[in-house]
Amino acid sequence: MTDAQPGPTKRHFHPIGDYAIMDSVILPLAIIFMLGIANFALHRAVLESGHPLLGQMPGFVQSLGGRLTYLAEFLVLLAAMALAANGWPGLVWAYGLYSALNAVSAWLMLSGRI
Repeated sequence: MTDAQPGPTKRHFHPIGDYAIMDSVILPLAIIFMLGIANFALHRAVLESGHPLLGQMPGFVQSLGGRLTYLAEFLVLLAAMALAANGWPGLVWAYGLYSALNAVSAWLMLSGRI
């Protein structure tokens, strides 16, 4: 019989520490938050533009000076961040698409193309 000891077993590194949290939670939240800031800025610019389309909003929205639309924007941002924090990091792409559509529509309204 030989006294050969078995070699060390290969252990695979699974990043469950800080880097995994950074990749799967913090980074998507940061991206969504930054896009949310841009969405609020665009939203404010459109509301302050006095565009004729704003006059077609329902009366209860107009009575608050459009502030109810800020609440809707906040709820979309909150839902996106909550879903991304709970295991849906791919939602960054969906919120990015939403932000791109917001940017295009704001550009169309603010440039007078609509």
